[in-house]
Amino acid sequence: MKVILKQKVEKLGNAWDTVKVKDGYARNFLFPMGLALEATKASLKIREDFQASQAALEEKDKFQAQELAKKLQNASFTLAMEATAEDKLYGSADAEELEKFLKGEGYSIDKKDILLDEPIRSLGVYNIEIRLHPEVSAKIKVWIVKK
Repeated sequence: MKVILKQKVEKLGNAWDTVKVKDGYARNFLFPMGLALEATKASLKIREDFQASQAALEEKDKFQAQELAKKLQNASFTLAMEATAEDKLYGSADAEELEKFLKGEGYSIDKKDILLDEPIRSLGVYNIEIRLHPEVSAKIKVWIVKK
């Protein structure tokens, strides 16, 4: 029997994939759990409509990410932190610290999208890459200065 998965099913497929499974597996597990639809003409039409709407949303998200990347490319941020006389920070500036700082500046960027090889531990100027979308990223300049 051919079914359309409504969500990802381990070792079977991803959401909206059409897969062939045994009749009993579909009737006794996939359908009662709400994980799949039978692959009829109507459900195939639903899948096509869903995929078209998803493509439009993906394009919109990419466009918004590109606009934000244009704003961030020209931006420079100054983060004041406590430091020793040798210009070493007390603690470090990691992705979480940068996320809080950028939220304060009006940018909603998740910490997992801030790509740091290692936490910043000294004063200076750093170019930090931010992934805004799987296909769009931007580099920002962050000045870490003594408080």
